[in-house]
Amino acid sequence: MVVMAVSFTHHFLQWHLVYAYYLLLAFLYNTKHKDKRAHRYDAFVSYNANDEHWVLGELLPKLEDEQGWRLCLHHRDFQPGKPIMENITDAIYGSRKTICVISHDYLASEWCSREIQVASFRLFDEQKDVLILVFLEDIPMQQLSPYHRMRRLLKRQTYLSWSRAVAHPDLFWEKLRQALETREDPAGEHLLLSVGDGIPGERPDQ
Repeated sequence: MVVMAVSFTHHFLQWHLVYAYYLLLAFLYNTKHKDKRAHRYDAFVSYNANDEHWVLGELLPKLEDEQGWRLCLHHRDFQPGKPIMENITDAIYGSRKTICVISHDYLASEWCSREIQVASFRLFDEQKDVLILVFLEDIPMQQLSPYHRMRRLLKRQTYLSWSRAVAHPDLFWEKLRQALETREDPAGEHLLLSVGDGIPGERPDQ
């Protein structure tokens, strides 16, 4: 029975246990550093490697070079030799906000899943406006549902849609600037950030 239970847990619940472990690490990190933590960056950018061309070609020049924000990127700012999850946790809690660049590749990535898990934990734990969702593609809602409270996040949080901003890119970047400037206090002004109406991939009547 023990062997069967271990086999079942390993096969079906392995990643749930891994996520629970990392969320526990995030909780312990948050508790330990809550009073003395300083933000080194304005935002940590969570993205899939297949979307790196957009991050480096569009997001980075606009936010760092033109608007002057300090961004944390894993390929550039993670500390060599440190465990990857420690780097992720340090980056998320060492930044005022986290920008998640959502695509189909992002949703299929285990590492991106872990990043948004930790960012989501911080959001719900601190009850502060620390998470910005940027959708590169229109994704049907049913594809979002299994991914780490993504549907709940969309119902609660504002978001930006790059695919809907093609005709008005200046508006997209202005809204993103406003999102980075907003106070972390959830009682503060809640900005409408979507360029277009409705959740990405969802009909207005859904």
